[in-house]
Amino acid sequence: MADTQFDLIIIGSGPGGYVGAIRAAQLGLKTAVIEKDKTYGGTCLNVGCIPSKALLESSEHYQAAQHDLAAHGVKVSKVDLDLPTMQARKDKVVKTNTEGIAFLFKKNKITPFNGMGKIVAAGKVEVKGADGNTQILTTKNIVIATGSVPVELPFLKYDEKRIVSNTGALALDQVPKSMIVVGGGVIGLELGSVWQRLGAKVTVIEYANRLGGTMDQDCMNVLKKSLEKEGMSFLLSTKVTGSKVGNDGVEVTYESLTDGKASSMKADVVLVSTGRKPFSAGVGCEEMGIQKDPQGRIIVDKHYQTNVPGIYAIGDVIAGPMLAHKAEEEGVALAEMLAGGAGHVNYDTVPGVIYTHPEIASVGITEEFAKEKGMEINVGKFPFMANGRARAKGYTEGFVKIIADKKTDKILGAHMVGPSVSELIHEVIVCMEFGGSSEDLARSFHAHPTLSEVVREAALAVEKRQRQM
Repeated sequence: MADTQFDLIIIGSGPGGYVGAIRAAQLGLKTAVIEKDKTYGGTCLNVGCIPSKALLESSEHYQAAQHDLAAHGVKVSKVDLDLPTMQARKDKVVKTNTEGIAFLFKKNKITPFNGMGKIVAAGKVEVKGADGNTQILTTKNIVIATGSVPVELPFLKYDEKRIVSNTGALALDQVPKSMIVVGGGVIGLELGSVWQRLGAKVTVIEYANRLGGTMDQDCMNVLKKSLEKEGMSFLLSTKVTGSKVGNDGVEVTYESLTDGKASSMKADVVLVSTGRKPFSAGVGCEEMGIQKDPQGRIIVDKHYQTNVPGIYAIGDVIAGPMLAHKAEEEGVALAEMLAGGAGHVNYDTVPGVIYTHPEIASVGITEEFAKEKGMEINVGKFPFMANGRARAKGYTEGFVKIIADKKTDKILGAHMVGPSVSELIHEVIVCMEFGGSSEDLARSFHAHPTLSEVVREAALAVEKRQRQM
């Protein structure tokens, strides 16, 4: 019989759950993780971050072979797409990552339970297995880390064949001739760009008058122009009103929010990416009287504790950006607090990334936000076009923008669009964590020639002293 008594039980094995469990175990807490699905890792590892990046990488290689290698003197006479192999590679990447979590559980002496976890009383969690059998686990502390699920529109019900969520969009067995993406956020742009590169004609329909929500619009404008060059179309300020699935695809009806004009469009596949919502169904929140806000998010205090003592929540199921790295840091902070330490998460430095081509990376406040709030700022901006390494790589779209307080020069935000900015953003984050200024960044060595020099030049540009342009 498996042990059923623990210091900590975490319901959910996504990034917040499994990382928090590892940290708790490192600190000496006897820890268990309950996972309802067959594999560990939650949405991120199974049908989100990891498989989407695998397909993005593969589709970019395909595009490079078709269009970009010739400029480097690499002649490819015929390029064929082998989608089954591409999908098999993606599946292997996912499998390796999820199996890695199982290894980490074993290494750190974490006890996993497969089944649906439900809080039935203070310090007691029921696990119901796929076979219907149940067992009761006891614990000092319980963490709800059950993540989120895609928002389903009533007139665009998922069948994961014609009308798909991110799950279905990652598993298409053939390239659709046409695809409508409903929602111009991170998921829609990333997965839409995958299928656009592989040969689909993609149209993005967005309710707002801008892409990317609150992300820096200078960055979004660069990305939009780049995607339009590749053939992607955009209908902004447009509301989808209905759909009809037929043998030859899906007909979507929509209307313009500017003039009210109604139209329709057909596509082989419709990807609905209108956001995600917290998932806590069946966990016992209602029975235990755990409070939620109007958006269905579990309400927690600064220590991640709910209104019920001994029950905590982290990640997508609470307020804040629905990002894997945010959930991870919350899981670690909570584990450290439960072990008697002082965990901490700096929400001012949570980065956001869109892994398109070019990429977008962002941290802190935007220039637009600062102006709306009447903040006095200086802005430094520098283009990749002026960077030697970017020219050598052949990827010169975009720029780095750094926002600093006008009086103190403290960095308040950074926004980047261009090659490898998902990696470059982190030197600004580290600088911000230490309360650094643009001067600190500007006076730090950056090897030449590297893309990171664009970050330094943007920091220099805050005081209008950039040197490479």
